[in-house]
Amino acid sequence: MKLLHIDSSILGDGSVSRQLSAAVVANWRAARPQVEVEYRDLAVEPLPHLSGASLAKADPAEVETAERTLQQFLDADVVVIGAPMYNFGIPSTLKAWIDRIAVAGRTFRYTENGPEGLAGGKKVVVASAYGGLHAGTASDFVEPYLRQVFGFLGVTDVEFVGAEGIAYSPRHREQAIAGALAKIAGADAGLAKAA
Repeated sequence: MKLLHIDSSILGDGSVSRQLSAAVVANWRAARPQVEVEYRDLAVEPLPHLSGASLAKADPAEVETAERTLQQFLDADVVVIGAPMYNFGIPSTLKAWIDRIAVAGRTFRYTENGPEGLAGGKKVVVASAYGGLHAGTASDFVEPYLRQVFGFLGVTDVEFVGAEGIAYSPRHREQAIAGALAKIAGADAGLAKAA
């Protein structure tokens, strides 16, 4: 089993989404010691944003990076993503990664009956962090967007675990992180039984 761990927060060690995504991966490793984990830090090594030159495949190095990124996603059985909310959406580096995995003919196709996802059979776990209280409200463009993207690619097993209100106060931050970590630990019990 292969697990792809993606982080996108620019906050380094101060990042809540990184803390949560690391906890999710640790729980997968504990439940399934044979899991192979590949890590990608989009803040440290961002992908180039999609451009006309990208689509024209003008730069051989960019083409190679894009193919490697896509294959890494295709090879993964589980994808764990650290996705903080920045200005109501995901970081642009995470969007650049999505642009490299949403590839017509590889992860989706259009048919006479509409679009069809080709990347099903995976599990995606998103560890999100919100400075305010947004999850499930009209101001949350993180979860609905990511559900739409992965659903479009054929991935229907998408789980979210998040910490909200982390910018309100140190007490809010601590409680939000503790609640999210407890949810992750609870999910681990089910993983251990399934292993």
